[in-house]
Parts: sequence; structure tokens; C-alpha cells
Amino acid sequence: MSRLPSLPERPTLADVFGRFPEGARALLEYHNTLLRGPSPLTVAERELIAAFVSGLNACDYCHGAHRIIAEVHGVNPDIFGKLIADPASAGVDSKMQALLAYVRRVSNAPARVTDADAAAVYAAGWDEQALFHAVSICGLFNMMNRIVEGCGVVTDAATQAEQRARHESLKDQPDTYRSFGRRIGLD
Repeated sequence: MSRLPSLPERPTLADVFGRFPEGARALLEYHNTLLRGPSPLTVAERELIAAFVSGLNACDYCHGAHRIIAEVHGVNPDIFGKLIADPASAGVDSKMQALLAYVRRVSNAPARVTDADAAAVYAAGWDEQALFHAVSICGLFNMMNRIVEGCGVVTDAATQAEQRARHESLKDQPDTYRSFGRRIGLD
């Protein structure tokens, strides 16, 4: 039995949003705005942050899905094995390391974030819009990880293969997350 008895034994995110559509359309719109809208961060960088936060939270579904999307958008797949344990040795540039350090702090100890933490991000070359986008993605994925884990959403190799194929076909689409909502009947 799944955590939510009305869902299949191995529920997908589509099952959860289909059964509980309240707010799902707005949530996917927010995903689209943050992850595909105008930003000083590239799509690859934003998806990397989503995967990173999800990895910090040990959310296999979101970490796997957004790792795949980041890879589709050009992130080297070799970095993910080291990224959670030690971003400095993962092979990301120092500018991104500063942003990931801030995101880690916001995710793990939000009340302990300091002005000095933000100053390190600015010193690395990011502006405040980039910092705001990174913080917003961090917040969104902390919430999504809890929805996914709390509802018992699972992933497996077949799910990830389908996600990779879908995201490769949608790579240049500006409404990736809205199209997921349409595909599962939210429009």
C-alpha cells in the first residue's frame, strides 16, 4: 500500500498532482518561471541547483529528474557523484561553487545565513537577481522534496529513462513544466 491509499503502490508525481490538483498548476507555473524564465542563471545552472538541493535532501526522485535535465542542458554528469559531499572537488567552477555554498547554507541552516555568505556570492561575480533566483530555486525544491517524499513518490531506471527522453525532446521548449501539467491533465 502507498502512503496515500488512493494512489498506486508506486506513485509518480503525475499520480499525486492528478489526485490532488489543487495548486499543482500554479506550482508548475512557478517551476516554469524559475527554471525556464529570464534569469542571470542558465537553464543548466538552475537545474543543477535543483538537483543539488534535492541531493542534499536525499530526494531520489527530484535529484534524479533534475540531474537528468541538467545533463540534457550540458552539465557534465561526472560532477554529481562528488557534488553533495564536496562541491569544490566536483569540477564546477569557483563562481558556481560560491552559489552552491550559499544554497547549501540556505537549505541546511536558513536561520544561520549571514551577510558575509551573500557577500561571497557577490564577490564571485553574481548579482542580487542571481542570488534571489538561486534562493527561490532552493526554497522551491525544499518544498518539492517534501511533497515527493511525504507522498511516497518513487523513481526507477524506467522512470528516469522516460524523463531523459522527454527532456531531450523538450530541451529548447520554454514551457517545459507547463507542458508536464498539460500532459497530466491540469489544463
